[in-house]
Amino acid sequence: MLALGIDPGTAICGYGFVESNGSRLIAHEYGAITTSAKARPEDRLAKIYDELDMLIKKYKPDVMGVEQLFFNSNVTTAIPVGQARGVVLLAAAKNGLELVERTPLQVKQSVTGYGKATKEQVIYMVTKLLNLPEPPKPDDVADALAVAICTSHVLNSFTYRNKI
Repeated sequence: MLALGIDPGTAICGYGFVESNGSRLIAHEYGAITTSAKARPEDRLAKIYDELDMLIKKYKPDVMGVEQLFFNSNVTTAIPVGQARGVVLLAAAKNGLELVERTPLQVKQSVTGYGKATKEQVIYMVTKLLNLPEPPKPDDVADALAVAICTSHVLNSFTYRNKI
């Protein structure tokens, strides 16, 4: 099964394709879709959609995982991230992908075993679990890979498979 994990953002939208084969996890492709802060908001969102749509068509994932948004106080950041997330969900719907949403706590728990893990701990475990030669950069890419790993774990769980 091939899972696509997304860390939505307007400036940087991280993505990662992770295949799970039993207990084995393999990273196939990962990176970031970046947009210029000088571009119009609608052009930035269109670029995210177009590049994500192209990646989905190229790699044909079985499922897309997206982290649920959680913002404590910064509404200025929340709105553009919410817009990027909407574009990501649209790409999933247009390509007929099943969507798995998890909280940041659930993603960290799945990858590190501890729901309040630091960003550094998540990056370390993503690098180890996927046997990557070096930690993925920027952090948004590591977050997207963590979401893909969590999504793979969810879909491989006995409980989830019996819900389908």
